[in-house]
Amino acid sequence: MFVFGIFFQGLAMLVNGICTIFYWLIFARIILSWFPVDPFSSPIQLLNQVTDPILEPLRRLPLRIGMLDLSPLVAFFILYITNQVLVTLLLRLAYQFAGR
Repeated sequence: MFVFGIFFQGLAMLVNGICTIFYWLIFARIILSWFPVDPFSSPIQLLNQVTDPILEPLRRLPLRIGMLDLSPLVAFFILYITNQVLVTLLLRLAYQFAGR
């Protein structure tokens, strides 16, 4: 059973790391949207390809106030809640299997 505890603890760390990476990628996309950048450059296209699966469904919702797009803010909130729930659940499972 100890192995399952380590597995769930590692999975919790992985989920936390992935959510943190997505936070920073979305933040970079927000910052870059303020500057005139070439949308056809490789780093910008990669950034868009990675963050679009999160942001595009939110852009279909009425989250615009004038020219201000609030979908990244909602994405931050959803990532935060998802991260907190999953990491807490996985860590509880890890402690339960570790016998603590």
